[in-house]
Amino acid sequence: MKTLPLQPTPVIPMRNMLLFPGQTVPIVVGRPRSCLALEYALNQSSPWVILATQKRELTGSEPGPDDLFRVGVLARIERHEGSSERAYQVIVTGEQRFRIERFDSNSDFLRAYGETLEEVIDVEGETLRALTVNLKQLGTEVLTLIPGSGDQLATLLSSIEDPVLLTHMVSQNLEIKLSRRQEILETTSLKARLLTLLEVLVQYREELKLQKEINQKLSGKLGKQQREALLREQIRTLQEELDESNGGSRSGSDYQEKIKNADMPEEVQKVALEQLQRLEAVGQQSPESHVIRNYLDLLVALPWNGRASAPIDLEQARKILDEDHYGLEKIKKRILQHLAILKLKEKKGNILLFVGPPGVGKTSLGKSIARSMGRQFVRVSLGGVRDDAEIRGHRRTYVGALPGRIIDGIKRARENKPVFMLDEIDKMTRGWGGDPAASMLEVLDPEQNSKFLDHYLDVPFDLSKIFFIATANTTDSIPAPLLDRMEVISLSGYTTAEKLHISRTHLVPKQLDEHGVTADQWKISEEAQLNVINAYTREAGVRELQRQLGNLVRASAEKILNGEVPVHIDIPHLEEALGPAKFRHESVAPSNPPGVVTGLAWTPMGGDILYIESSRMPGKGQLLLTGQLGDVMRESAQIALTLVRSRIGHTSGTPFSYESEDVHLHVPAGAIPKDGPSAGVAMLASIASLILNRSVSSKIAMTGEVTLRGAVMPVGGIKEKMIAAHRAGIETVLLPKRNEHDLKDVPQEVQNSLRFIFADTVEEILTQILDITAADWHSAPQTHPRSSSAFPDTPH
Repeated sequence: MKTLPLQPTPVIPMRNMLLFPGQTVPIVVGRPRSCLALEYALNQSSPWVILATQKRELTGSEPGPDDLFRVGVLARIERHEGSSERAYQVIVTGEQRFRIERFDSNSDFLRAYGETLEEVIDVEGETLRALTVNLKQLGTEVLTLIPGSGDQLATLLSSIEDPVLLTHMVSQNLEIKLSRRQEILETTSLKARLLTLLEVLVQYREELKLQKEINQKLSGKLGKQQREALLREQIRTLQEELDESNGGSRSGSDYQEKIKNADMPEEVQKVALEQLQRLEAVGQQSPESHVIRNYLDLLVALPWNGRASAPIDLEQARKILDEDHYGLEKIKKRILQHLAILKLKEKKGNILLFVGPPGVGKTSLGKSIARSMGRQFVRVSLGGVRDDAEIRGHRRTYVGALPGRIIDGIKRARENKPVFMLDEIDKMTRGWGGDPAASMLEVLDPEQNSKFLDHYLDVPFDLSKIFFIATANTTDSIPAPLLDRMEVISLSGYTTAEKLHISRTHLVPKQLDEHGVTADQWKISEEAQLNVINAYTREAGVRELQRQLGNLVRASAEKILNGEVPVHIDIPHLEEALGPAKFRHESVAPSNPPGVVTGLAWTPMGGDILYIESSRMPGKGQLLLTGQLGDVMRESAQIALTLVRSRIGHTSGTPFSYESEDVHLHVPAGAIPKDGPSAGVAMLASIASLILNRSVSSKIAMTGEVTLRGAVMPVGGIKEKMIAAHRAGIETVLLPKRNEHDLKDVPQEVQNSLRFIFADTVEEILTQILDITAADWHSAPQTHPRSSSAFPDTPH
């Protein structure tokens, strides 16, 4: 038994190495604290050190007590040479396992107290002999499978009779994970250590056999590939000499020239050249070459520095917008203002958001803007995008990786200043692959998009010169931070007169051209076009109108081929070609009974009128509501009944008992869900008309929100509602006073056909529509119009 130290012993941490008792190995000691520990040990009478293995690789610092396994080996220093400046070369022999109990904190190097661990011989006789023989056989078999292992080690292994020394030698020379070797070192039971080594050797032997088999197959395959590569190289050389190369393969010199001519920024060119060097290093036959080629193709195809933009001609832009779009005067005026600013100074942040129903011309406006600016037009549909990689691209480490839609669109445009349309931006949804709306924040932020980083491209690309236009049907589903980066321009839709003009000047000629029919062969009257607009379409835009006109042209194709020209389409021919009328816009009745009033509604397809109907019956003073009303409309009905009860007495009209009669309020059509506060005025008028038994003129329509104190609040969708009133034959419209400024958006022809009444309180409304006198009023608290609204003027 060796004499063991009783004082704290210096500790030398070992990187990726582990020593077993009875084994002698060379080590290099170079770290400052490890050199101090070695020098301290050499100055002692018995040069002992503890060799403890690091748990993990460390960079930039020396290991501390928490970075070491607590079981190591007490080792004796056999020889050494060198110095702390050039590192020590030391030969050490492991003596016994050593468990570190605690470290000495008052030292410039690691020193530890602990105890040695004795071997536990818990197997003997035939069992020990059988385990030892199996271990020798497996060890020898493994050594024969390892390339470069000599016969001396196998001979030495077979000559060892001490089972403890045998386990230590096998463990020392096994190429297995460090954690598993540490586990074997910490095992003091001889039986457990023998069984563990047998299990490890069996698994290691199978891995080596499989690796040997794979290497044999791969060697034959690579030999074939090398022969094929040599033949291809000879063929290419011959083709170049004969000047008959088909150009099918792109050489490094081809890419070198393309990179030089791509006018890339310096940092991008550096990345491209590095990738080219990798391509030349891996060779033509490497699977990685395909990935590198695709990446280089993208780099050289992108327009890093585009051509100078043509000067903006505002007169030409105005002419193009008028040619392509009828109406939309406010929208076109705003676009021309934007182009004028760009002409004065090209600024960053050209991001517009066109919001409106389908078919109102959002996409075609983007095309007209691109044409007026002389730029390329790129459209990317974002509808249904739910993966962040669709915007930012995939990492090139993934199989089938592609750039994002932004970079791909710029590549297709071949210009770094295109008009870039992000279509259906409100249809993006968050999925398991991330939030694409969050990625769009960087794309549309002028402060960030000058260095937009696509994951596939992996180098910055300047998006600040791009004229971005986004489209949406509604802003409700667009996250607020994303919406804040865009300037919203609303396209509410077309009036009937505008649709008729668009049909006559744009849609009919377009359909005739698409179907190969001339204007001399097919004609349609304005009355028929107007009937198609009113009876066969119900939309804010003209997309369905275009389809129906196409159906009319197709229905006449046989007659045209038979020579029955010209074909004239009039109202009687519509039902035969298009079937029965699909829609009927509400029109006012000659008169309304008490309890029935005409309201105005906003829908995504435009405006419409709707009737609010009230009826009374014996009951318990309840209010019954039907017509698929939402929570807001139900609350408006409750407020309307409260206002009527608080302001109208029993002295006027037919007596009404609020305690013994019920009020039933219904809003047709019952199958369509409805919600919003703008029906409050109409509900108030309906209930008041019922209780007073006085009729409200069918030529009066109304909209507005009422509050519990009797104030009339502004609402949205005024333009669409006024168009609906005009179409239905309404003569007078009752509006909140604070909506008066919204009439400037209403077409002049609609304004000229209507009379407007503005009100601030419910008393003014009831006085106007029911001719209520002072005798009809209860003493009600005085109401004052609010100077500001806590709610946005949104369409309802």
